[in-house]
Amino acid sequence: MPHTKIEQRIYELRRQIQLHNHHYYVLDAPQIPDAEYDKLFRELEQLEVENPHLITADSPTQRVGATPLQEFAEVMHTIPMLSLNNALDSHEMEEFDRRVRERLALDTIEYVAEPKMDGLAVSLRYEDGVLMKAATRGDGTTGEDVTHNIRTIKTIPLRLLNNPPQLLEVRGEVFMTKDSFTKINQQHAETGERIFANPRNAAAGSLRQLDAKVTATRPLSFVCYGVGVIEPRFEYETYYSILQQLKQYGLPISQYLQTVVGIEECEDYQRRMSEQRDRLPFEIDGVVYKINSLAYQNQLGFVSRAPRWAIAYKLPPQEVLTQVVAIDIQVGRTGALTPVARLEPVAVGGVTVTNATLHNIDEIHRKDVRVGDTVIVRRAGDVIPEVVRVLVERRNGDTPQFEMPSECPICGSAVAREDGESVARCTGGLFCSAQQKQAVAHFVSRKAMNIDGLGDKLIEQAIDSGLVKTLADIYSVTREQWASLPRMGEKSADNLLRALDKSKATTLDKFLYALGIREVGETTARILATHFGQLEKLQNATVEELQEVQDVGIVVANNIYTFFRQLHNLEVIAQLQQSGLQWQEVEITATKTAESAPFAGQTFVITGTLHNMTREDAKVKLLALGAKVSDSVSKKTSYLIAGEKAGSKLDKAQALGVKILSEEEFLQLLIV
Repeated sequence: MPHTKIEQRIYELRRQIQLHNHHYYVLDAPQIPDAEYDKLFRELEQLEVENPHLITADSPTQRVGATPLQEFAEVMHTIPMLSLNNALDSHEMEEFDRRVRERLALDTIEYVAEPKMDGLAVSLRYEDGVLMKAATRGDGTTGEDVTHNIRTIKTIPLRLLNNPPQLLEVRGEVFMTKDSFTKINQQHAETGERIFANPRNAAAGSLRQLDAKVTATRPLSFVCYGVGVIEPRFEYETYYSILQQLKQYGLPISQYLQTVVGIEECEDYQRRMSEQRDRLPFEIDGVVYKINSLAYQNQLGFVSRAPRWAIAYKLPPQEVLTQVVAIDIQVGRTGALTPVARLEPVAVGGVTVTNATLHNIDEIHRKDVRVGDTVIVRRAGDVIPEVVRVLVERRNGDTPQFEMPSECPICGSAVAREDGESVARCTGGLFCSAQQKQAVAHFVSRKAMNIDGLGDKLIEQAIDSGLVKTLADIYSVTREQWASLPRMGEKSADNLLRALDKSKATTLDKFLYALGIREVGETTARILATHFGQLEKLQNATVEELQEVQDVGIVVANNIYTFFRQLHNLEVIAQLQQSGLQWQEVEITATKTAESAPFAGQTFVITGTLHNMTREDAKVKLLALGAKVSDSVSKKTSYLIAGEKAGSKLDKAQALGVKILSEEEFLQLLIV
């Protein structure tokens, strides 16, 4: 509590301003005129200028933004931010309702319904009521630290009201209203700045600004829809009650939130949202239904990356008419030839569409798409626009049927189509510049090796100039060679070399994903890394052994097996490792069960700096041995691993009597 008169006045001003912010931005019911609010705010600003040592992170004056960040740090979600399964029509919604009723042995289910906002999912972490950390959803396991930017959003309280729990993680959506979107695009048009395609892109782009002062100028809003970690846990029986409690803490929840009972009321709610869709102040792409009872939620549990107790009922996508101007061929990084319809520009769901995927030649023939045709184009959410149907009655003349080329349009190599496959592929391999460029672009992307500064234009220049012929070459290009490329220079070359050097410390799953093996995405790469633990074991695995891995079928197994049997791939991997790429290979037994794991049932917290490994490496080792790894210390914590410069977590662990391990003791503990 404050002691001096100045501290008391600052405390009182912050309390009053916070309360007025809540009434103004969340409740939409201001209690004082703007002039009176401004007077309070200016007084607080002046006192903080005169007493800078009293400025705190939760002060209302700190929303203006901080020093621009060099890059976004990664944040591991203690509890994953899961996706939702979709219902695309009433039949799929009815099937979802039937499944949960049968599993729970109930005649009817009570759901909580709310609009599915078209924004950016984030997690907010409050400690003792103060906003301490904010992160994007990312891949569900790891997100980006956007704390500085989140602080600028006025609908998000920096300090919670009414005695919040010691630790509270709030999940919600950052979005931009339709009016705000229109205004910001008008402003950008006047100043010659970039025009946003839709409100979601505007919100995402605004939140991911490296300079929080830029975010502060963008009219972003927030609504919360759930919670993550809570300590101590809420004593509530329903999801609806939790959301109402969040509202009491000063957090905004959807004003369209409603409980519904049974499939008929679900359908009625969906119809009403569909009718209101164009009149809503924000964009939505569906309705979310969650079982209200927390006990039933726990009973149903999760499947893959989604809960069994929730579903997103997608609203019908918008469809428009336009004309096919041309059909072009794109060559992907795996050599796949994909036909793309070039369209007369048309607005669909707030986005101007000029291209639509045609998937493959079978799809073109099935729909009988031809150049000059009038077609119905559909866009649903962020899904790539597609041609739904051709209006054959509007076709002029005898337009020839489209056929795939026999030669690659990029390198001239023969095009082949394997039996049973719908995709035609260029046989040029590494000789095809399109495959080289896209393979390198995939390798350096954020979710792969995350090499900042090596964009598409620079990759194209490096390949066209002959500096880069394989993935490994990007690490052997010299400073002078990078600097010699157009619009680079020495400073840009230095920054790129630092990014390349930083990328050499990676993880096995990211490296596997970066290699671009056909049909091996992030999730499959992570499963493979966990199952085999070491690259050598994966390289030597048979097709049968690969099929023993969770979610790896015969097609994916053959792709992986073939990839590691090609000499040029092994040579590139060897060159990459010789360039300094490394990761911590954890010895993991694929058949080890959670119950038999050495650290099953034990919770670890890692703090401070470790010298023999990164904290992420330590976490991987612990998870492999069955442990849970948390970001916060509590009475349930089994061990705190304290590295150099351990801070408040160490103090808290000592106060709670949690067993503390030095890095050396931790390494000894790993010898199990």
